[in-house]
Amino acid sequence: MNHHLEREYHTNEGLKCRIWEENKKIWRVGFPAMLARTTQYGMLVVTQAFIGHIGKVDLAGYALIQIIAIGIAIGILLGMSSATETLCGQAFGAKQYHMMGIYLQRSCIINLVAGTLLVPLFIFSAKIFKLLGQDEEIPEKAGYICLWFIPILYYFVFSYTLQRYLQSQLKNRIVGWLSAASFALHVILSWIFVSKLNWGIPGAMSALIVSSWSIIIGTMIYITCGWCPNTWNGFSLAAFSDLVPVIKLSISSGIMICLEFWYTAILVLVAGYMKNAATQVSALSICVNITDWEFLLCIGFLASASVRVSNELGRGDAKAVIFAIKVLIAESTCVGMLFFILFLALDRQIAGLVTNDANVIEAVSKLSVPLAFSVLLNSFQTVFTGVAVGAGRQKIVAYINICSYYIIGVPIGVILGYVAHLQITGIWIGMVIGVIMQVMALGYMIFATNWDEQVKRASERLNRWSLKASDESNNIILPLEKIEIK
Repeated sequence: MNHHLEREYHTNEGLKCRIWEENKKIWRVGFPAMLARTTQYGMLVVTQAFIGHIGKVDLAGYALIQIIAIGIAIGILLGMSSATETLCGQAFGAKQYHMMGIYLQRSCIINLVAGTLLVPLFIFSAKIFKLLGQDEEIPEKAGYICLWFIPILYYFVFSYTLQRYLQSQLKNRIVGWLSAASFALHVILSWIFVSKLNWGIPGAMSALIVSSWSIIIGTMIYITCGWCPNTWNGFSLAAFSDLVPVIKLSISSGIMICLEFWYTAILVLVAGYMKNAATQVSALSICVNITDWEFLLCIGFLASASVRVSNELGRGDAKAVIFAIKVLIAESTCVGMLFFILFLALDRQIAGLVTNDANVIEAVSKLSVPLAFSVLLNSFQTVFTGVAVGAGRQKIVAYINICSYYIIGVPIGVILGYVAHLQITGIWIGMVIGVIMQVMALGYMIFATNWDEQVKRASERLNRWSLKASDESNNIILPLEKIEIK
């Protein structure tokens, strides 16, 4: 860099240009990620709304499954898929494009095994909930609904890994549009199957299955039919090599994320022991869905943080990493404040979209203040977690989550909910305190990090796990259209 450019680089005009360029990089990943996450999660919420108007017990059963069984499955599979995000993002930054398809296939293999191991949880869910002492009527309904969720479980197996593979190479726009189209399809099918044909729960779940798998089919067509020429060279036997280090990173990633998902699941489970359990669980599940939906908007910042950090670490530019983090924190804070105000003002109206039960709406309204603070904290939590994923530091985050959530948050929530008789309000306050502790710990970790050292570690990881392009190509299983039949 010459002296003239260096002076411009540090002027206000130069700073504005850098912020503008960084914003374009952030939103190139962030907006499609937000669109994809909100519409995909929106399909679950639409299903909840249709089932909620069937009956209160049906709603409570669906809530129990969605937050606990699906929460566990998403936590494990989403977390394990973040290993793909780390490896593919750093490989893309280092221009090791030939390895990205291999990392994708390795992660799909690992996730397929993990997903299959989770199937018994869905099959025996009713018995599990009964053993945990849940009200008799809710587990029976939940167990029936849970069987319909098994195809959705395998949708999660492939969805998260495919999305992170495309996201790391800045090609996740297709996932956003496919998800939006599938959401529209889901609303139409749900209306036809439930409202018009009166198929009840089977109709609602069938609409969810068809809509979800349409995203997988569209994404696979995009990847395998020529739109990723540099990073996809066909299925390869090399995907079965060096699985152990990827498994280790996947497990630490899975623990990191599932500890967050299990946190709310445990709180909902605790609410199931309260008086008037159906109302308490339904109200708490609505609040969880509200924060989760806003979280999925903020998760666009998580995706951007992960991609920007991993790409720049792969390139070896520590200063670019620090600058990207600062811009991301500023923007996510503005979004968090916007939703903080919005949820304080519209608590009753939002609950009314999901249920007509006056008791449930009143219970949700009592949670408006702690709910708004949860929304605000999401804006910090997502950026800090994304930075950790991009740097491959999932193991440290897992330790932070254990201390913040399970040593601090859950005990405080139980004490406030049962001993102080604050019911679900006390449980939610405990959850917020746990998240505050997590955000403070993650913030300290990130700002105390030596990013030059992280650049060296990223380089060592890529060199240790990488295959030469020629070695990888020798193990290719060619797509059928490339095989010449004599």
